[in-house]
Amino acid sequence: MEAFVAVVEAGGLSAAARALDMTPSAISKLLARLEARLGARLVNRTTRKLTLTPEGDAFYESARRILGEIDDAERLVSGEDTPSGRVRINTSASYGTHVLAPILGDFLDRHRRISVEVIQTDTVVDLVSERADIAIRAGPLQSSSLMARKLGDTRLIFVASPDYLARRGAPQTPDDFKRHDRLDFTYRRALSEWRMRTDKREVPVDPAVRVKASDGEALRLMAIQGMGIARQATFTCQADLAAGRLVEILPDRMVIEVEAFHAVYLGQGGPVPARVRALLDYLAEHGRIT
Repeated sequence: MEAFVAVVEAGGLSAAARALDMTPSAISKLLARLEARLGARLVNRTTRKLTLTPEGDAFYESARRILGEIDDAERLVSGEDTPSGRVRINTSASYGTHVLAPILGDFLDRHRRISVEVIQTDTVVDLVSERADIAIRAGPLQSSSLMARKLGDTRLIFVASPDYLARRGAPQTPDDFKRHDRLDFTYRRALSEWRMRTDKREVPVDPAVRVKASDGEALRLMAIQGMGIARQATFTCQADLAAGRLVEILPDRMVIEVEAFHAVYLGQGGPVPARVRALLDYLAEHGRIT
């Protein structure tokens, strides 16, 4: 089982053999014996690529959890309660830049035997196929078998640079947005429609989309460069607002819209490896957003 997990996480037999100080042929024999005992093919092997079968995906998730529980049990019996190993975390660029990066050093100082691998993307990923232990997700959680720890809520606001507003004129009413350029995401989000309040009702505002990007941090930087109006989470642009790099637009007309942030992980209520639990607990205390 350990050899199989190493093959998946290393991406091949040779790399797994180096990680476990074994020969590739020995790893191959172990994998063949495992598949024979289970009566199912776990991986499809070609000369260039190794991919998991559906059965392999399911077995990998269980195998990694079981191995983590074994490590925890051995530490408990031996009196060694220090979490160790690698934690792979998938996060948006915004959370990674403004929340995770400033606190990660302190976490690593507290847990000297844990290493962390950070993958930044705003795309919702499958934790099993991406080999991720934790994923940071914004917006409402979909019903799934994943467990979650809430990290707070953040308000969404419209921002632009002083230079852009000087060139194009600051919107005075929701209708003025029609004359402006919108910086938007390349994919549809849970709160995709832009809305503002008039004296009587909420109305959509729909400036022309001039630039799209796949993550919120890129949109923030584009807004600072005067390329248009962006809708940003407040935790990402507080420093920019304070420094005058960005200006909030019509705050008294904003529809109050908030996004929840969660740290999601595999577990289905069962034991979570100590290395993963350590980072989850740390994020719940130090990685919260407002």
